[in-house]
Amino acid sequence: MRLTKQSRRNAKSLLRACLVNGRLDEDRVRRVVEEVAGAKPRGHVGLLTYFKHLVELDIARHTARVESATALSPELQASVAANLAKTYGPGLSLTFAHNPALIGGLRVAVGSDVYDGSVQGRLNGLAESF
Repeated sequence: MRLTKQSRRNAKSLLRACLVNGRLDEDRVRRVVEEVAGAKPRGHVGLLTYFKHLVELDIARHTARVESATALSPELQASVAANLAKTYGPGLSLTFAHNPALIGGLRVAVGSDVYDGSVQGRLNGLAESF
């Protein structure tokens, strides 16, 4: 099924209508989906599929996963959260995870952006350069 340019534009405008203060409002998303599914305009399946894709991208853009080799102290977690909020804006959903395979350092993933400052990441980069 091919999606028309107009359907893409419509999905993007629906997404913009679901934003409140730059954040996605879950109730608005639910209402939009219910209204479009109920009205069943031409190409509604493609429109809703692309809308779902846009919603998933927006959620990923506002979700960060921080992995560290050792458990981070609350002060360090607050510092990391403040720095990420400066870069990506307020309202970022953070999860902190303990990953001993990193050996040392941090790996931060926000949407498709990955910042790897871990020892394991450097060792992998060194191995690839040989």
